[in-house]
Amino acid sequence: MTSMETDELPVVLPSSTVSSLSLSLHPLPILNISEHLTRLRLQTNTTIPFVLGALLGTQNGREVEIVNSFEVAVEEGEQVDHGSLNTRKDQFKQVFPSLEFIGWYTVAAEPTPRHIALHEQFTAYSSTPLLLLLQPSASAGPGSSDVTAQHLPLKAYEPTIEIRDRTSRSVFIEAPFSVETGEAERIAVDWTARGGEGGTSLESHLQTQRAAVKMLHDRIVLLVQYVKDVISGNAPKDHATLRSLTALIASLPASDNKGFREEFDTEYEDVQLTAYLSTLTNSANILNDLVDKHIIISASGRDDRPPMMSTRRRGGQTRGSALGDWDRMH
Repeated sequence: MTSMETDELPVVLPSSTVSSLSLSLHPLPILNISEHLTRLRLQTNTTIPFVLGALLGTQNGREVEIVNSFEVAVEEGEQVDHGSLNTRKDQFKQVFPSLEFIGWYTVAAEPTPRHIALHEQFTAYSSTPLLLLLQPSASAGPGSSDVTAQHLPLKAYEPTIEIRDRTSRSVFIEAPFSVETGEAERIAVDWTARGGEGGTSLESHLQTQRAAVKMLHDRIVLLVQYVKDVISGNAPKDHATLRSLTALIASLPASDNKGFREEFDTEYEDVQLTAYLSTLTNSANILNDLVDKHIIISASGRDDRPPMMSTRRRGGQTRGSALGDWDRMH
């Protein structure tokens, strides 16, 4: 079998060959891959850019769980930047010690010999790395026969070896998967799904508040200008309007009232006294810590005194040695 004939053969085994792998996919890698594709589309202005990333998760026998993912840098000739990949993998390992390298992801309509070549570059990190393929052009709707994808344009593949005409080659087997979500993930996905709507609602609310405040300010400025014009004689007196203004002003809090000022001053003094007491308490704690440290240092200094500084008796008389000098100095 020539290499040309090998390249023309499909790299995915027929659907009659079913993988026994139990695969669970969490929402986070799905969101990461979608964001990765969308960002590269905008940056490169291409419909299907070259997307490559690593999958992280756990594996227990034939049970695999894909929990997280990260992007993989690529050098010229679609060669994986192994230095960058190892660095990112170690960083994730420090944060998520239980997650291991499970496989890799990319974007394509279906696996090709090109993906076999890419797959060989990931075998150094896992003996059987999985392939998660995002098919943005696939129409996996309710009427689609692809039930395993659960209406998601995603397909998972397990690597295997096919022997044909006494020649072995690397191929893929499609592996069915299920979407597994925890309580925290459901909340995060729901928040993400409502992110645009929530942001729009908040923005609309703030714009409404701003418009209301601006309208109130404009009306107050208009009323103040009207009163000034009436006082200066540039505008006729409208007694109904002036009575309404008087009633409105009377309904406002009387900030110049004596009782209000006394109550306000009392509240202000209480707040200042509370802040002052808090400062005093903090200063007392700092001083207490300083005294404790000084006592510890002084005690350790006395324990480290040399033996020659003890009191000696000579000729029936007691003579203070350097200990007295030490105490006098300290």
